[in-house]
Amino acid sequence: MSQEYQTDILIVGAGAAGLTLALELANTYRVAIITKGEIHEGATLYAQGGVAAVLSDKDTVESHIKDTLIAGADLGDTNAIRFTVENSKESIDWLIDHGVPFTRFENGDSYHLTKEGGHSHRRIIHSADATGQAISKTLINNACSHPNITFFPNRVAIDLITTSKLKSHQIDANRCIGLYSLNLKTGEVDVFKAGRTVLATGGASKVYLYTSNPDTASGDGIAMAWRAGCRVANMEFNQFHPTCLYDSKAKTFLVSEAVRGEGGRLLLPDGTPFMKRFDSREELAPRDVVARAIDHEIKRLGVNHVLLDISHKSSDFIKEHFPTIYEKCLKYGYDITKEPIPVVPAAHYTCGGVLVDKYGKTDLQHLYAIGETSYTGLHGANRLASNSLLECIVYGRSAAKSILQQDVTLPFEKIPVWDDSRVTNSDEDVVITHNWHELRRFMWDYVGIVRTDKRLLRAKHRVDLLLSEIEEFYSNYKVSSDLLELRNLTVVANLIIQSAMTRKESRGLHFTLDHPELAQESSPTILRPH
Repeated sequence: MSQEYQTDILIVGAGAAGLTLALELANTYRVAIITKGEIHEGATLYAQGGVAAVLSDKDTVESHIKDTLIAGADLGDTNAIRFTVENSKESIDWLIDHGVPFTRFENGDSYHLTKEGGHSHRRIIHSADATGQAISKTLINNACSHPNITFFPNRVAIDLITTSKLKSHQIDANRCIGLYSLNLKTGEVDVFKAGRTVLATGGASKVYLYTSNPDTASGDGIAMAWRAGCRVANMEFNQFHPTCLYDSKAKTFLVSEAVRGEGGRLLLPDGTPFMKRFDSREELAPRDVVARAIDHEIKRLGVNHVLLDISHKSSDFIKEHFPTIYEKCLKYGYDITKEPIPVVPAAHYTCGGVLVDKYGKTDLQHLYAIGETSYTGLHGANRLASNSLLECIVYGRSAAKSILQQDVTLPFEKIPVWDDSRVTNSDEDVVITHNWHELRRFMWDYVGIVRTDKRLLRAKHRVDLLLSEIEEFYSNYKVSSDLLELRNLTVVANLIIQSAMTRKESRGLHFTLDHPELAQESSPTILRPH
Protein backbone atom coordinates (compact mmCIF):
# COMPACT_ATOMS: atom_id res chain seq x y z
CA MET A 1 0.00 0.00 0.00
CA SER A 2 1.26 3.49 -0.87
CA GLN A 3 2.64 5.60 1.96
CA GLU A 4 2.88 9.34 2.53
CA TYR A 5 5.92 10.74 4.32
CA GLN A 6 6.32 14.29 5.60
CA THR A 7 9.59 16.06 6.29
CA ASP A 8 11.01 19.56 6.48
CA ILE A 9 13.83 18.88 4.02
CA LEU A 10 13.77 16.20 1.32
CA ILE A 11 17.10 15.39 -0.36
CA VAL A 12 17.30 13.11 -3.37
CA GLY A 13 20.77 11.54 -3.38
CA ALA A 14 23.39 10.75 -0.75
CA GLY A 15 26.61 11.86 -2.40
CA ALA A 16 28.95 14.56 -1.13
CA ALA A 17 26.53 17.40 -1.98
CA GLY A 18 23.41 15.86 -0.43
CA LEU A 19 25.18 14.68 2.72
CA THR A 20 26.88 18.04 3.25
CA LEU A 21 23.52 19.80 3.05
CA ALA A 22 21.87 17.26 5.35
CA LEU A 23 24.52 17.58 8.06
CA GLU A 24 24.34 21.37 7.93
CA LEU A 25 20.54 21.40 8.32
CA ALA A 26 19.87 18.48 10.64
CA ASN A 27 20.36 20.41 13.87
CA THR A 28 17.44 22.64 12.86
CA TYR A 29 15.18 20.56 10.59
CA ARG A 30 13.99 17.02 10.02
CA VAL A 31 15.82 15.72 6.96
CA ALA A 32 14.81 12.79 4.75
CA ILE A 33 17.26 11.39 2.18
CA ILE A 34 16.05 9.05 -0.55
CA THR A 35 18.54 7.02 -2.54
CA LYS A 36 18.05 4.91 -5.65
CA GLY A 37 20.11 2.02 -4.30
CA GLU A 38 21.84 1.47 -0.99
CA ILE A 39 22.79 4.71 0.75
CA HIS A 40 26.50 4.54 -0.13
CA GLU A 41 26.02 3.86 -3.86
CA GLY A 42 26.80 7.02 -5.83
CA ALA A 43 29.46 8.80 -7.86
CA THR A 44 31.19 10.25 -4.77
CA LEU A 45 32.18 6.77 -3.62
CA TYR A 46 34.19 6.21 -6.81
CA ALA A 47 35.98 9.57 -6.94
CA GLN A 48 39.70 8.84 -6.69
CA GLY A 49 41.70 12.01 -7.21
CA GLY A 50 40.76 14.47 -4.48
CA VAL A 51 39.45 17.94 -3.74
CA ALA A 52 41.00 21.05 -5.26
CA ALA A 53 41.53 23.91 -2.82
CA VAL A 54 43.95 26.73 -2.07
CA LEU A 55 45.80 25.26 0.91
CA SER A 56 49.46 26.02 0.24
CA ASP A 57 51.35 29.27 0.86
CA LYS A 58 52.76 28.87 -2.65
CA ASP A 59 49.27 28.84 -4.16
CA THR A 60 46.75 31.67 -4.54
CA VAL A 61 43.03 32.12 -5.05
CA GLU A 62 43.75 34.02 -8.27
CA SER A 63 45.82 31.13 -9.62
CA HIS A 64 43.06 28.60 -8.94
CA ILE A 65 40.51 30.92 -10.57
CA LYS A 66 42.75 31.34 -13.61
CA ASP A 67 43.29 27.57 -13.98
CA THR A 68 39.53 26.98 -13.74
CA LEU A 69 38.77 29.60 -16.38
CA ILE A 70 41.41 28.21 -18.75
CA ALA A 71 40.17 24.63 -18.35
CA GLY A 72 36.61 25.85 -18.91
CA ALA A 73 37.64 27.44 -22.23
CA ASP A 74 36.68 30.91 -20.95
CA LEU A 75 33.03 29.95 -20.65
CA GLY A 76 32.97 29.72 -16.86
CA ASP A 77 31.10 32.25 -14.75
CA THR A 78 33.78 34.35 -13.06
CA ASN A 79 31.57 35.15 -10.07
CA ALA A 80 30.70 31.48 -9.51
CA ILE A 81 34.35 30.46 -9.85
CA ARG A 82 35.53 33.11 -7.38
CA PHE A 83 32.76 32.20 -4.94
CA THR A 84 33.75 28.52 -5.08
CA VAL A 85 37.50 29.03 -4.81
CA GLU A 86 37.24 31.61 -2.02
CA ASN A 87 35.24 29.08 -0.02
CA SER A 88 37.57 26.18 -0.79
CA LYS A 89 39.78 26.22 2.32
CA GLU A 90 36.79 26.61 4.64
CA SER A 91 35.14 23.64 2.92
CA ILE A 92 38.23 21.46 3.42
CA ASP A 93 38.37 22.50 7.07
CA TRP A 94 34.69 21.47 7.35
CA LEU A 95 35.50 18.02 5.93
CA ILE A 96 38.48 17.63 8.28
CA ASP A 97 36.31 18.67 11.25
CA HIS A 98 33.86 15.93 10.27
CA GLY A 99 36.67 13.37 10.33
CA VAL A 100 37.65 12.83 6.68
CA PRO A 101 41.10 11.12 6.83
CA PHE A 102 43.11 13.01 4.22
CA THR A 103 46.63 11.76 3.49
CA ARG A 104 49.44 13.40 5.43
CA PHE A 105 53.19 13.44 4.85
CA GLU A 106 55.14 10.77 6.75
CA ASN A 107 56.03 13.19 9.55
CA GLY A 108 52.31 13.87 10.02
CA ASP A 109 52.75 17.63 10.22
CA SER A 110 50.92 18.58 7.04
CA TYR A 111 48.65 17.17 4.34
CA HIS A 112 50.04 15.81 1.09
CA LEU A 113 48.88 17.80 -1.93
CA THR A 114 49.05 16.35 -5.41
CA LYS A 115 48.81 17.94 -8.84
CA GLU A 116 46.44 17.05 -11.69
CA GLY A 117 45.94 18.08 -15.30
CA GLY A 118 45.20 21.78 -15.79
CA HIS A 119 46.42 22.85 -12.34
CA SER A 120 49.43 25.15 -12.01
CA HIS A 121 50.09 24.20 -8.39
CA ARG A 122 49.87 21.21 -6.10
CA ARG A 123 46.47 21.86 -4.54
CA ILE A 124 44.65 18.51 -4.56
CA ILE A 125 44.08 17.25 -1.04
CA HIS A 126 43.29 13.55 -1.09
CA SER A 127 42.93 10.33 0.84
CA ALA A 128 45.42 8.09 -1.02
CA ASP A 129 43.64 7.28 -4.31
CA ALA A 130 40.18 6.75 -2.78
CA THR A 131 39.20 10.25 -1.67
CA GLY A 132 35.55 9.89 -2.62
CA GLN A 133 35.27 6.70 -0.60
CA ALA A 134 36.79 8.43 2.44
CA ILE A 135 34.43 11.40 2.14
CA SER A 136 31.39 9.23 1.46
CA LYS A 137 31.97 6.83 4.36
CA THR A 138 32.76 9.63 6.81
CA LEU A 139 29.74 11.76 5.96
CA ILE A 140 27.39 8.76 5.82
CA ASN A 141 28.55 7.63 9.27
CA ASN A 142 27.92 11.13 10.62
CA ALA A 143 24.51 11.29 8.94
CA CYS A 144 23.44 7.83 10.14
CA SER A 145 24.21 8.78 13.73
CA HIS A 146 22.19 12.02 13.58
CA PRO A 147 18.69 11.66 15.06
CA ASN A 148 17.14 14.18 12.64
CA ILE A 149 18.32 12.43 9.44
CA THR A 150 16.35 9.50 8.04
CA PHE A 151 17.45 7.47 5.01
CA PHE A 152 14.99 5.89 2.58
CA PRO A 153 17.08 3.56 0.37
CA ASN A 154 15.93 1.68 -2.72
CA ARG A 155 13.62 4.44 -3.91
CA VAL A 156 13.48 5.83 -7.43
CA ALA A 157 12.18 9.39 -7.69
CA ILE A 158 9.53 9.65 -10.41
CA ASP A 159 8.47 13.29 -10.66
CA LEU A 160 8.35 16.46 -8.62
CA ILE A 161 5.00 17.56 -7.24
CA THR A 162 4.26 21.23 -7.90
CA THR A 163 1.32 23.33 -6.75
CA SER A 164 0.44 24.29 -10.32
CA LYS A 165 -0.46 20.65 -11.04
CA LEU A 166 -2.91 20.36 -8.13
CA LYS A 167 -6.54 21.02 -9.04
CA SER A 168 -7.17 22.66 -5.69
CA HIS A 169 -4.29 25.09 -6.13
CA GLN A 170 -5.31 28.74 -5.90
CA ILE A 171 -1.98 30.47 -5.27
CA ASP A 172 -0.21 32.21 -8.16
CA ALA A 173 3.39 31.32 -7.33
CA ASN A 174 4.26 27.78 -8.41
CA ARG A 175 6.11 25.83 -5.73
CA CYS A 176 7.64 22.40 -5.29
CA ILE A 177 6.02 20.54 -2.40
CA GLY A 178 7.64 17.12 -2.74
CA LEU A 179 7.74 14.19 -5.13
CA TYR A 180 6.44 10.75 -6.04
CA SER A 181 8.86 7.87 -5.52
CA LEU A 182 8.81 4.20 -6.49
CA ASN A 183 9.60 1.88 -3.59
CA LEU A 184 11.69 -0.87 -5.18
CA LYS A 185 10.96 -3.28 -2.32
CA THR A 186 7.14 -3.01 -2.39
CA GLY A 187 6.56 -1.84 -5.98
CA GLU A 188 4.29 0.90 -4.63
CA VAL A 189 4.54 4.60 -5.45
CA ASP A 190 4.84 6.69 -2.28
CA VAL A 191 4.41 10.41 -1.67
CA PHE A 192 7.14 12.48 -0.02
CA LYS A 193 5.83 15.85 1.12
CA ALA A 194 8.46 18.46 2.04
CA GLY A 195 8.94 22.11 2.89
CA ARG A 196 12.05 22.18 0.69
CA THR A 197 13.15 19.64 -1.91
CA VAL A 198 16.78 19.28 -3.00
CA LEU A 199 18.01 17.42 -6.07
CA ALA A 200 21.48 15.96 -5.49
CA THR A 201 21.13 13.07 -7.92
CA GLY A 202 24.47 13.35 -9.72
CA GLY A 203 25.03 13.46 -13.46
CA ALA A 204 23.83 11.71 -16.59
CA SER A 205 26.86 9.85 -17.95
CA LYS A 206 24.86 6.63 -18.23
CA VAL A 207 23.37 8.15 -21.39
CA TYR A 208 26.58 6.96 -23.08
CA LEU A 209 27.60 3.41 -23.93
CA TYR A 210 30.87 3.61 -21.95
CA THR A 211 30.96 5.42 -18.64
CA SER A 212 33.08 5.47 -15.51
CA ASN A 213 30.00 6.29 -13.42
CA PRO A 214 27.89 3.94 -11.30
CA ASP A 215 24.52 2.75 -12.61
CA THR A 216 22.73 5.50 -10.67
CA ALA A 217 24.00 8.28 -13.01
CA SER A 218 20.89 8.44 -15.20
CA GLY A 219 20.17 12.17 -15.09
CA ASP A 220 17.06 11.79 -12.92
CA GLY A 221 17.28 15.17 -11.21
CA ILE A 222 17.94 17.06 -14.45
CA ALA A 223 15.02 15.37 -16.21
CA MET A 224 12.61 15.90 -13.30
CA ALA A 225 13.54 19.58 -12.96
CA TRP A 226 13.12 20.09 -16.72
CA ARG A 227 9.65 18.49 -16.66
CA ALA A 228 8.76 20.76 -13.72
CA GLY A 229 9.64 23.88 -15.73
CA CYS A 230 13.26 24.62 -14.75
CA ARG A 231 15.88 25.85 -17.19
CA VAL A 232 18.99 23.80 -17.90
CA ALA A 233 22.35 25.01 -19.19
CA ASN A 234 25.48 23.78 -20.99
CA MET A 235 24.26 20.23 -21.52
CA GLU A 236 26.49 19.85 -24.59
CA PHE A 237 29.58 19.69 -22.37
CA ASN A 238 30.03 16.08 -21.32
CA GLN A 239 33.42 15.26 -19.91
CA PHE A 240 35.00 12.00 -21.01
CA HIS A 241 37.59 10.76 -18.57
CA PRO A 242 40.63 9.94 -20.73
CA THR A 243 41.82 6.90 -18.83
CA CYS A 244 39.50 4.07 -17.84
CA LEU A 245 40.73 0.50 -17.60
CA TYR A 246 40.00 -1.35 -20.83
CA ASP A 247 38.96 -4.86 -19.85
CA SER A 248 35.74 -6.68 -20.64
CA LYS A 249 35.48 -8.03 -17.10
CA ALA A 250 36.15 -4.72 -15.38
CA LYS A 251 33.12 -2.92 -16.83
CA THR A 252 34.65 0.58 -16.59
CA PHE A 253 37.13 1.26 -13.82
CA LEU A 254 38.50 4.79 -13.70
CA VAL A 255 42.26 5.23 -13.48
CA SER A 256 42.76 8.52 -11.65
CA GLU A 257 44.15 11.62 -13.30
CA ALA A 258 46.62 11.67 -10.41
CA VAL A 259 48.51 8.81 -12.10
CA ARG A 260 49.40 11.21 -14.92
CA GLY A 261 49.95 13.95 -12.35
CA GLU A 262 52.63 11.81 -10.72
CA GLY A 263 54.43 11.03 -13.99
CA GLY A 264 52.31 8.44 -15.81
CA ARG A 265 52.88 8.43 -19.60
CA LEU A 266 50.40 7.71 -22.37
CA LEU A 267 51.73 5.33 -25.01
CA LEU A 268 50.55 3.75 -28.24
CA PRO A 269 50.25 -0.07 -28.19
CA ASP A 270 53.81 -0.28 -29.56
CA GLY A 271 55.13 1.82 -26.65
CA THR A 272 55.47 5.15 -28.50
CA PRO A 273 54.57 8.32 -26.50
CA PHE A 274 52.09 10.49 -28.42
CA MET A 275 50.76 13.34 -26.27
CA LYS A 276 53.50 15.80 -27.31
CA ARG A 277 51.98 15.83 -30.80
CA PHE A 278 48.71 17.18 -29.40
CA ASP A 279 49.62 19.58 -26.59
CA SER A 280 52.77 21.07 -25.08
CA ARG A 281 51.51 20.11 -21.61
CA GLU A 282 51.48 16.48 -22.77
CA GLU A 283 49.91 14.19 -20.14
CA LEU A 284 49.02 17.17 -17.93
CA ALA A 285 46.80 18.82 -20.53
CA PRO A 286 43.11 19.23 -19.56
CA ARG A 287 40.90 16.18 -19.88
CA ASP A 288 39.15 17.20 -23.10
CA VAL A 289 42.50 17.54 -24.89
CA VAL A 290 43.76 14.20 -23.59
CA ALA A 291 40.48 12.38 -24.34
CA ARG A 292 40.40 13.69 -27.94
CA ALA A 293 44.04 12.72 -28.44
CA ILE A 294 43.38 9.16 -27.27
CA ASP A 295 40.18 8.96 -29.33
CA HIS A 296 42.10 10.20 -32.40
CA GLU A 297 44.87 7.61 -32.00
CA ILE A 298 42.41 4.75 -31.37
CA LYS A 299 40.47 5.60 -34.53
CA ARG A 300 43.60 6.32 -36.59
CA LEU A 301 45.21 3.00 -35.74
CA GLY A 302 42.02 0.96 -35.52
CA VAL A 303 42.91 -0.27 -32.04
CA ASN A 304 40.77 -0.76 -28.96
CA HIS A 305 42.89 1.12 -26.44
CA VAL A 306 46.13 2.93 -25.66
CA LEU A 307 48.47 2.40 -22.70
CA LEU A 308 49.11 4.33 -19.48
CA ASP A 309 52.49 3.59 -17.92
CA ILE A 310 53.68 4.49 -14.43
CA SER A 311 55.95 1.43 -14.04
CA HIS A 312 59.09 3.60 -14.22
CA LYS A 313 58.27 4.76 -10.68
CA SER A 314 59.33 2.59 -7.75
CA SER A 315 57.03 -0.19 -6.65
CA ASP A 316 56.75 1.31 -3.15
CA PHE A 317 55.78 4.73 -4.58
CA ILE A 318 53.03 3.21 -6.73
CA LYS A 319 51.57 1.07 -3.95
CA GLU A 320 51.62 3.97 -1.49
CA HIS A 321 50.05 6.55 -3.80
CA PHE A 322 47.69 4.32 -5.77
CA PRO A 323 46.78 1.31 -3.61
CA THR A 324 43.21 1.04 -4.96
CA ILE A 325 44.27 1.25 -8.59
CA TYR A 326 47.13 -1.19 -7.99
CA GLU A 327 44.85 -3.80 -6.36
CA LYS A 328 42.05 -3.35 -8.91
CA CYS A 329 44.36 -3.69 -11.90
CA LEU A 330 46.10 -6.67 -10.32
CA LYS A 331 42.70 -8.32 -9.96
CA TYR A 332 42.33 -8.17 -13.75
CA GLY A 333 45.86 -9.36 -14.46
CA TYR A 334 47.78 -6.08 -14.78
CA ASP A 335 50.68 -5.37 -12.42
CA ILE A 336 51.08 -1.60 -12.80
CA THR A 337 54.46 -1.69 -11.04
CA LYS A 338 55.81 -3.74 -13.97
CA GLU A 339 53.63 -3.03 -17.00
CA PRO A 340 51.36 -0.36 -18.54
CA ILE A 341 47.57 -0.27 -18.15
CA PRO A 342 45.27 -0.55 -21.22
CA VAL A 343 42.97 2.50 -21.13
CA VAL A 344 40.11 4.11 -23.11
CA PRO A 345 38.06 7.29 -22.61
CA ALA A 346 34.61 6.96 -21.01
CA ALA A 347 31.80 9.39 -20.18
CA HIS A 348 32.62 10.74 -16.76
CA TYR A 349 31.04 14.06 -15.80
CA THR A 350 28.07 16.22 -16.81
CA CYS A 351 29.30 19.84 -16.80
CA GLY A 352 25.82 21.23 -17.48
CA GLY A 353 22.67 20.77 -15.47
CA VAL A 354 19.81 22.54 -13.75
CA LEU A 355 20.41 26.30 -13.74
CA VAL A 356 20.91 27.56 -10.16
CA ASP A 357 22.23 30.59 -8.29
CA LYS A 358 25.04 30.52 -5.73
CA TYR A 359 22.63 29.11 -3.15
CA GLY A 360 21.52 26.23 -5.35
CA LYS A 361 18.09 27.78 -5.99
CA THR A 362 16.35 26.72 -9.21
CA ASP A 363 13.63 28.51 -11.19
CA LEU A 364 10.99 26.68 -9.15
CA GLN A 365 10.28 27.98 -5.65
CA HIS A 366 11.37 25.67 -2.81
CA LEU A 367 13.37 23.47 -5.19
CA TYR A 368 17.17 23.34 -5.00
CA ALA A 369 19.77 21.50 -7.08
CA ILE A 370 23.36 20.93 -5.93
CA GLY A 371 26.39 18.94 -7.07
CA GLU A 372 26.67 17.44 -10.54
CA THR A 373 22.90 17.80 -11.08
CA SER A 374 23.28 21.56 -11.16
CA TYR A 375 24.79 24.18 -13.44
CA THR A 376 26.47 26.82 -11.27
CA GLY A 377 28.79 28.27 -13.93
CA LEU A 378 31.89 26.86 -12.23
CA HIS A 379 32.97 24.43 -14.94
CA GLY A 380 32.30 26.36 -18.13
CA ALA A 381 33.02 24.22 -21.19
CA ASN A 382 35.16 21.72 -19.27
CA ARG A 383 35.61 20.78 -15.62
CA LEU A 384 39.02 21.28 -14.06
CA ALA A 385 40.12 18.12 -12.27
CA SER A 386 38.98 17.79 -8.64
CA ASN A 387 36.76 20.89 -8.76
CA SER A 388 33.66 18.67 -8.67
CA LEU A 389 33.91 17.46 -5.07
CA LEU A 390 34.79 21.03 -4.10
CA GLU A 391 31.60 22.27 -5.77
CA CYS A 392 29.57 19.69 -3.85
CA ILE A 393 30.82 20.87 -0.48
CA VAL A 394 30.74 24.61 -1.23
CA TYR A 395 27.22 24.61 -2.68
CA GLY A 396 25.88 22.08 -0.18
CA ARG A 397 26.91 24.45 2.61
CA SER A 398 25.75 27.52 0.70
CA ALA A 399 22.29 26.04 0.06
CA ALA A 400 22.08 25.17 3.74
CA LYS A 401 22.82 28.77 4.74
CA SER A 402 20.04 29.97 2.45
CA ILE A 403 17.50 27.47 3.80
CA LEU A 404 18.41 28.22 7.41
CA GLN A 405 17.45 31.86 6.82
CA GLN A 406 13.95 30.86 5.69
CA ASP A 407 10.78 29.87 7.48
CA VAL A 408 10.50 26.26 6.37
CA THR A 409 7.02 24.88 7.01
CA LEU A 410 5.27 21.87 5.56
CA PRO A 411 3.05 22.57 2.54
CA PHE A 412 -0.64 22.73 3.43
CA GLU A 413 -1.81 21.27 0.10
CA LYS A 414 -3.28 17.78 0.02
CA ILE A 415 -1.35 15.62 -2.43
CA PRO A 416 -3.31 12.95 -4.30
CA VAL A 417 -2.05 9.37 -4.17
CA TRP A 418 -0.45 7.94 -7.30
CA ASP A 419 -3.13 6.72 -9.68
CA ASP A 420 -2.20 3.53 -11.51
CA SER A 421 -5.77 2.21 -11.83
CA ARG A 422 -5.73 2.50 -15.62
CA VAL A 423 -2.34 0.94 -16.34
CA THR A 424 -1.25 -2.68 -16.52
CA ASN A 425 1.91 -4.66 -15.91
CA SER A 426 4.09 -4.68 -18.99
CA ASP A 427 4.62 -7.88 -20.93
CA GLU A 428 6.88 -6.00 -23.37
CA ASP A 429 10.02 -5.35 -21.32
CA VAL A 430 12.03 -6.17 -24.43
CA VAL A 431 10.97 -2.72 -25.69
CA ILE A 432 12.69 -1.07 -22.74
CA THR A 433 15.83 -3.16 -23.21
CA HIS A 434 16.00 -2.45 -26.95
CA ASN A 435 15.45 1.30 -26.54
CA TRP A 436 18.00 1.40 -23.71
CA HIS A 437 20.75 -0.06 -25.91
CA GLU A 438 19.76 2.00 -28.95
CA LEU A 439 19.88 5.26 -26.99
CA ARG A 440 23.32 4.67 -25.45
CA ARG A 441 24.79 3.44 -28.72
CA PHE A 442 23.71 6.37 -30.89
CA MET A 443 24.68 8.86 -28.19
CA TRP A 444 28.18 7.31 -28.16
CA ASP A 445 28.46 7.22 -31.97
CA TYR A 446 26.84 10.57 -32.84
CA VAL A 447 27.09 12.80 -29.76
CA GLY A 448 30.39 11.61 -28.27
CA ILE A 449 33.91 13.02 -28.11
CA VAL A 450 33.87 14.23 -31.75
CA ARG A 451 30.65 15.46 -33.39
CA THR A 452 29.33 16.71 -36.74
CA ASP A 453 26.14 18.48 -37.79
CA LYS A 454 24.99 15.37 -39.66
CA ARG A 455 25.62 13.07 -36.69
CA LEU A 456 23.69 15.39 -34.38
CA LEU A 457 20.76 15.55 -36.81
CA ARG A 458 20.66 11.76 -36.98
CA ALA A 459 20.71 11.59 -33.20
CA LYS A 460 17.87 14.15 -32.97
CA HIS A 461 15.64 12.10 -35.31
CA ARG A 462 16.22 8.99 -33.24
CA VAL A 463 15.71 10.62 -29.85
CA ASP A 464 12.42 12.21 -30.99
CA LEU A 465 11.10 8.76 -31.92
CA LEU A 466 12.26 7.33 -28.61
CA LEU A 467 10.65 10.15 -26.61
CA SER A 468 7.31 9.46 -28.26
CA GLU A 469 7.57 5.71 -27.84
CA ILE A 470 8.67 5.87 -24.21
CA GLU A 471 5.97 8.38 -23.24
CA GLU A 472 3.32 6.08 -24.70
CA PHE A 473 4.84 3.16 -22.80
CA TYR A 474 4.97 5.24 -19.59
CA SER A 475 1.28 6.17 -19.93
CA ASN A 476 0.05 2.60 -20.35
CA TYR A 477 2.15 0.43 -18.06
CA LYS A 478 3.10 0.37 -14.41
CA VAL A 479 6.37 2.13 -13.70
CA SER A 480 9.57 0.21 -13.09
CA SER A 481 13.09 1.30 -12.27
CA ASP A 482 14.31 0.54 -15.81
CA LEU A 483 11.43 2.44 -17.41
CA LEU A 484 11.94 5.49 -15.19
CA GLU A 485 15.69 5.58 -15.88
CA LEU A 486 15.12 5.17 -19.62
CA ARG A 487 12.53 7.95 -19.57
CA ASN A 488 14.93 10.29 -17.79
CA LEU A 489 17.94 9.38 -19.92
CA THR A 490 15.98 10.02 -23.10
CA VAL A 491 14.96 13.48 -21.85
CA VAL A 492 18.58 14.24 -20.97
CA ALA A 493 19.84 12.90 -24.31
CA ASN A 494 17.43 15.26 -26.07
CA LEU A 495 18.74 18.19 -24.00
CA ILE A 496 22.36 17.26 -24.82
CA ILE A 497 21.57 17.01 -28.55
CA GLN A 498 19.62 20.29 -28.61
CA SER A 499 22.45 22.08 -26.80
CA ALA A 500 25.09 20.59 -29.11
CA MET A 501 23.13 21.60 -32.22
CA THR A 502 22.90 25.16 -30.88
CA ARG A 503 26.65 25.61 -30.39
CA LYS A 504 28.28 26.39 -33.76
CA GLU A 505 31.88 26.27 -32.56
CA SER A 506 34.36 23.90 -30.95
CA ARG A 507 34.94 24.86 -27.35
CA GLY A 508 36.07 22.74 -24.42
CA LEU A 509 34.30 19.40 -24.40
CA HIS A 510 32.15 20.21 -27.42
CA PHE A 511 34.25 19.43 -30.50
CA THR A 512 32.64 19.41 -33.94
CA LEU A 513 34.38 18.82 -37.25
CA ASP A 514 31.96 21.20 -39.01
CA HIS A 515 32.82 24.13 -36.73
CA PRO A 516 36.41 23.50 -35.56
CA GLU A 517 37.22 27.09 -34.55
CA LEU A 518 36.29 29.13 -31.50
CA ALA A 519 33.50 31.66 -32.04
CA GLN A 520 34.47 35.29 -31.43
CA GLU A 521 31.67 35.63 -28.91
CA SER A 522 30.33 32.79 -26.83
CA SER A 523 27.93 32.34 -23.94
CA PRO A 524 26.37 29.45 -22.00
CA THR A 525 23.68 27.45 -23.78
CA ILE A 526 20.46 27.90 -21.80
CA LEU A 527 17.38 25.85 -22.70
CA ARG A 528 13.89 26.79 -21.48
CA PRO A 529 10.99 24.34 -21.25
CA HIS A 530 8.17 25.11 -23.67
